[in-house]
Amino acid sequence: MKKIISAVFILMLLSPVLPLRAEAPSVNAHGAILMDAETGRVLWGKEEFAPLPMASTTKIMTAILALESGRMDETVTVSQKAAAAPKVKMNLSPGEKVRLGDLMLALMLESSNDAAVAIAEHLGGSVAEFCAAMNEKARNIGAKDTIFETASGLDAGNHHSTPYDLAVITRYAFDVPGFFALTNTKNAQFSSNKRSYSFNNRNRLLHEYPGANGVKTGFTNKAGHCFVGAAKRKVEGEDMQLISVVLASGWGNKGRHQKYADAKEILNYGFSNYKYETILTAHNTAGTMPVTRSREESVEYVYGEGIRLPVTQQEKDKITVEIFVPENMKAPIGVGDTMGSARVYIGENFYAEVPLLATEDATRHDLKTSLEKVLHAFAKQLSNHPVEIILPEF
Repeated sequence: MKKIISAVFILMLLSPVLPLRAEAPSVNAHGAILMDAETGRVLWGKEEFAPLPMASTTKIMTAILALESGRMDETVTVSQKAAAAPKVKMNLSPGEKVRLGDLMLALMLESSNDAAVAIAEHLGGSVAEFCAAMNEKARNIGAKDTIFETASGLDAGNHHSTPYDLAVITRYAFDVPGFFALTNTKNAQFSSNKRSYSFNNRNRLLHEYPGANGVKTGFTNKAGHCFVGAAKRKVEGEDMQLISVVLASGWGNKGRHQKYADAKEILNYGFSNYKYETILTAHNTAGTMPVTRSREESVEYVYGEGIRLPVTQQEKDKITVEIFVPENMKAPIGVGDTMGSARVYIGENFYAEVPLLATEDATRHDLKTSLEKVLHAFAKQLSNHPVEIILPEF
């Protein structure tokens, strides 16, 4: 196996040196993370894999399952259990009938716990069954250490997540139709069969931070003040969508303000320090491979996928690409065949691996294949039926 290491110094030439905030964020949260929504790259973290109670940020997953059900226009009949949910609540009454899509507004704008229970019972048959679906969904989309025991986020048993998992879940939610519109609704009014409701979005980041576009607040006595925040801004002409998660930013009135301060600190760090760079371009030439047993002396191979990453100025001169290919390959080779792989490192940290693909055919041509062709032509003259002749290797 041949290994070729190439430093991607050209990246340094493509972008000017910018003034940067080199210092890492300073936050009060017990656990926190900053993730780039486009690539999923973790840009910064503090105890990002620590299992922690996450309060009403839970409702992000509740909203995902509800939106993906496609049942927004169904009518939900409120149960006694849903009506008895503790505050924060919209004060639903047993037997009240509400459109599911309207309950979603109460769920995400004002974090109504009775709405969460009503949604879970309607879609899952019971809260327990709905939570089982939440847990399965979390595993399927890449969450590593999340257990949902409530649909509302109220403290119960081993109900917990991690900053990393909540960022992964939120990143997924961004691609769910209707999620962005829901979490960015500033206020809403609707009516059930019994009364009218009016709600305002409790997410202060939407009003206080330029580019803010999400996502969900949370608080319980066990979890403290929690927040999943998001914002999109132009960085050197390109849209950058960031996700910040802060868990246990504090308690009481101080914690209520601190979670927003923490989120802003993290988002500011991301927008000030990172910009997108193209590390590999799909279908660009990566090299040529000598080919044996063919009239073709070599075959060109290209990167099978592109890699575009947010990186800091300091990371750019530490990016390397290692090419792993054999010394040569035997024909036949077809267009799109895998010839090897390219691995991307940032400093000593492995980031990704992409396949190297052949761009042309190399038909086998040697004594064996020549004899097969002669014998095939001879057999064709003797029989009206197709005859396939394959000689053993020699």
